[in-house]
Amino acid sequence: MATITLSHLSFGYDGQTELFHDVSFDLDLSWHLGLVGRNGRGKTTLLELMQGQHEHKGKISVPTSLRYFPQTIKDETQLTLYAMQEASDAEQWQLERELNLMHADPDILWRPFNLLSGGEQTKVRLALLFAEDSGFALIDEPTNHLDAASRTLIADYLRHKPGFIVISHDRTFLDAITDHTLAIDKQAITLYAGNYSVYAAERERQNAFERTENAKLKRDIGRLKQSSRDKHDWSLSREGDIHGDPHVKGSGGTGHAGFVTARAARLMKKSKVLEHRMDKEIEGKSQLLKNVEDVPELTINTIPDHHEIYVHVADFTLSYDGQPLFAPLTFDVRRGERVALAGPNGIGKSSLLHALLGTFTGTTTGTLAYPPSLTFSLSRQLYADNTGTIADFAAAHHLNYQDLLNNLKKLGLERLAFTTPIERLSAGQQKKVELAKSLVTPANLLVWDEPLNYLDLYNQDQLATSILKSQPTMLFVEHDRAFINRIATKVITLTPSQA
Repeated sequence: MATITLSHLSFGYDGQTELFHDVSFDLDLSWHLGLVGRNGRGKTTLLELMQGQHEHKGKISVPTSLRYFPQTIKDETQLTLYAMQEASDAEQWQLERELNLMHADPDILWRPFNLLSGGEQTKVRLALLFAEDSGFALIDEPTNHLDAASRTLIADYLRHKPGFIVISHDRTFLDAITDHTLAIDKQAITLYAGNYSVYAAERERQNAFERTENAKLKRDIGRLKQSSRDKHDWSLSREGDIHGDPHVKGSGGTGHAGFVTARAARLMKKSKVLEHRMDKEIEGKSQLLKNVEDVPELTINTIPDHHEIYVHVADFTLSYDGQPLFAPLTFDVRRGERVALAGPNGIGKSSLLHALLGTFTGTTTGTLAYPPSLTFSLSRQLYADNTGTIADFAAAHHLNYQDLLNNLKKLGLERLAFTTPIERLSAGQQKKVELAKSLVTPANLLVWDEPLNYLDLYNQDQLATSILKSQPTMLFVEHDRAFINRIATKVITLTPSQA
């Protein structure tokens, strides 16, 4: 049984808290392993450590070569075939074989890589990953830029491949392709036999148990602290028996002074030992309180409107240069509904949102209407115009700074990011700023375009739970089926136009 073995691994970036401390485990190379954990916990770093990219303490033993997704493409303007062959020794026929297995047109190899869609680039990179039969695959976020249908195809493709480690924030995808899960949790790294749902059920069981235990621990800590204070006060009062006035009876003076002094000293020593023991027990119990993941509810600042129908769409479609993007649609968004727009990439889901907001640049046909008083709160796919510090950003968008800050803290944005210009934050951090902006903007209708991009599974759960609690009215685009199934009250599917 060939395994990747980590023995007493410790690692942390310079000047930062250790990501991993004395970690040891074995990973069988035949497993389809899902690597999960909150953003910033070190999932990608762990893959980099396996590839020898960072100095570390402890030992990592890898018995085979490693292949990594996504690969670096040096010149994206090249024809895709040449760009792929520059990155590996794969032959054309091998790449075409893998593309066929993903139901992708092999002719995309003869187009410049930078002109491929995000989904096509993902498929080409996966084809490159498995074109050669040797080595073990490390796959980091393969579902980015894929619509629901493509995710299903890729899941079926990977399910028939030999062992790999995959990082993904799509639980439906993970459930379809993994048989083991390695979870980087708050206090430990734990291996589970089973897919993401098995891990999630076990983790929830553990959390429920730990919450119950924590309630007991908090009561125990309170009792121990009070007992410790009582013992401390008593020992201080007994010091008078040792150093008391010899002329005062019982104060450690003459007569029975030696007996009282010795007895008080013994009792005080015993008290000190008990006090120290209690302090250690309090410390130990306090450490146990840190094991439960805390995912607080987000604040959503939606305002109900008196109209029953927020958005009315009838025989509506969009077109560029006379070419319709999708078949005519008819539907309503009613107060309290959460309407998901579904359909393949490129069919016009985001364009429909732009049409609602008045920013679509093509031609519209049919009816798209809403009350003039209706207000919108947006969460966009592209937000390069978000700049400045969080305080600057709040002022520029007339947002309540404290409310924005509170939601960002709940989303797990690090304190250092609060004073860093938004344009210098990571993609995941920038996404949280865009989402938090929408959450605190007073509005009747949330209009969200792929809100889960860059969010880890914990933030996804947090967002879904908060939505179900607040019950906002929404119109949104998302490819994650689990999220849609959980929060959507209605799904509108866009289909190709027959024109």
